[in-house]
Amino acid sequence: MDLTYTAGRKLFEKTIDFLLKYLNDENHDQKERLLKLVDWAQTFMGDIFQERYYNEARKLILDEDGKWMQFLETTLKETDPHVLKTHALNLGYESSLYGLKKIHKMREKHNCNVPWAILMDPTSACNLHCTGCWATEYDKVKNLTFEEMDDIINQGKELGTHFYIFTGGEPLVRKHDIIKLCEKHNDCAFHAFTNGTLVDEKFCEDMQRVGNLSFAISVEGFKNSNDSRRGEGTFDKVMDSMDLLKEHGLLFGTSICYTSKNYKDVTSDEFYDLLISKGAKFSWYFHYMPVGNDASVELLPNAEEREYVYRQIRKTRALEGGKPIFLMDFQNDGRATKGCIAGGKNYLHINSNGDVEPCVFIHFSGANIRDVSLLKALKQPLFMEYKEKMPFNENHFMPCPMLENPDIIVDMVKKSGAKSTYLNSPESAEDLAAKTKPYAEQWNEKADELWDEILEEQAEKINS
Repeated sequence: MDLTYTAGRKLFEKTIDFLLKYLNDENHDQKERLLKLVDWAQTFMGDIFQERYYNEARKLILDEDGKWMQFLETTLKETDPHVLKTHALNLGYESSLYGLKKIHKMREKHNCNVPWAILMDPTSACNLHCTGCWATEYDKVKNLTFEEMDDIINQGKELGTHFYIFTGGEPLVRKHDIIKLCEKHNDCAFHAFTNGTLVDEKFCEDMQRVGNLSFAISVEGFKNSNDSRRGEGTFDKVMDSMDLLKEHGLLFGTSICYTSKNYKDVTSDEFYDLLISKGAKFSWYFHYMPVGNDASVELLPNAEEREYVYRQIRKTRALEGGKPIFLMDFQNDGRATKGCIAGGKNYLHINSNGDVEPCVFIHFSGANIRDVSLLKALKQPLFMEYKEKMPFNENHFMPCPMLENPDIIVDMVKKSGAKSTYLNSPESAEDLAAKTKPYAEQWNEKADELWDEILEEQAEKINS
C-alpha cells in the first residue's frame, strides 16, 4: 500500500508540474490546451464525477469571454506557483483521490461515519468581540496544544482524512503553531476561518513557503455594517490583509454570515466586485445560527430574506452571467450533499476544550479527544444517532437538525446522553430548539416551494 501510495503521489505531482507548465505555455492556444486537459481528467479520474460535469467544463472553455475562463486566467496569474501546486496535490490527490478511497473503506470497516474534513479550534481566545459569535462569551481561554492537534491529524490521516480546518476563537492567535503543523503535515491541506486582522508580512511569507494553507476571512458587508458587528476599524484592517495576501500570491476567500441586517449588502454586485478586486477567489456563506443563551434571535433571516440570498448566490455563480467568484451557500446547498454533512458524515468539529462535536454550530458531545481516540469519538452515541437518522429531511432546503428540524436535535441529544459543550454558559437542546422552532415553521412552506422548483428543473433536464 505504501509503495502504491508513493508512486501515485509522485505521478500526480509530475502531472501537476506538467499541467501548470502546459497551461502557462504561450506558444499554444489556451482553449485547445484546456479541452485536452478535460479529456485527460475524465480518463484519469474515471467516474469520480458524472459525465455531465466534464461536458459542462468543455462548454465553459469554449466560451472564451465567459467569466469562468476569466476566473481561471486570473487564478493562474495571481497565485504563487508553489501554493497552487501544493493545493492541487493535497486537495486533489491526498484528499479527493487517495484519501477519499481510504475513507470509504474505513467507513465500511468500522461501521461509522469518517469525515473528509476535520475542524478544530486551536484556541477560544479572540482579539475581537463580534455580535452573535459564541466565542465572545468565553470568559476563560482554552487551547488545544500543538501536540494534541498533531495527534488529531495523525489519527485522521490513518482514517484517510487529509483536510484540516482551523476555527475558533481566532485561530491566528496560534499562527506559529499553525505554520508548524503545515510544515510537519505537508501531505495535508489546511484552511483557516479567520477575522484577518492578525495577518502580517512575516506570516504571508510563511504561508507562501509552506504552500498548503488557505484562508476564509470573515467580513459582514461594507464598512459600516461590518464594523457595527466586528468593531470600528476592522473593515480597513481586513482590506489591508487581503492586499497583503494577494501580493504574496496566496489563496483566500471570505466567510460571510448573512443575517436579517446585512443579507442584501453581502449579495450585491458591488460587494462581489470589491472582493474580486481584492483577490478573493471564493466565499463561504453561512446562515446566522442563534447559538448560545444570549443569541440575538432578531438576526435570523425570515423566509423571504433567505430566499433572496439563495437566488442571488445561484444567479451570481451560474455558468453564464454573474461574477467570476466561486460561492458556497452552506445552508441552501444541501441538495449537493444530500442534506446535513455533520456528525462525521463529511466533517466534525473539535473545540478548544477537546470536545468532539458533530458540527461547529451544535455544541453537544459525548466524547473528548483527550480521553478517547478519534475513532472512538466517531462511534460516540450522538454521532451514531446522526448516522442512523441522516438525512434529517428529504427536502434538502431543510438539512439541519437544529435550524429547520429542531425536534430532531432534542431527540438525538436525549437518546445519546450528550452534554452541552458550550464553554461558558451551557445551553440545553430544548432551549436551543425553542429559539429555532418558530423559524423552522415559517421556513417550511417556502422550502417546499423551492424544493418543488428544483425537482421540476431536474425533470426538464432529463426530458430535454
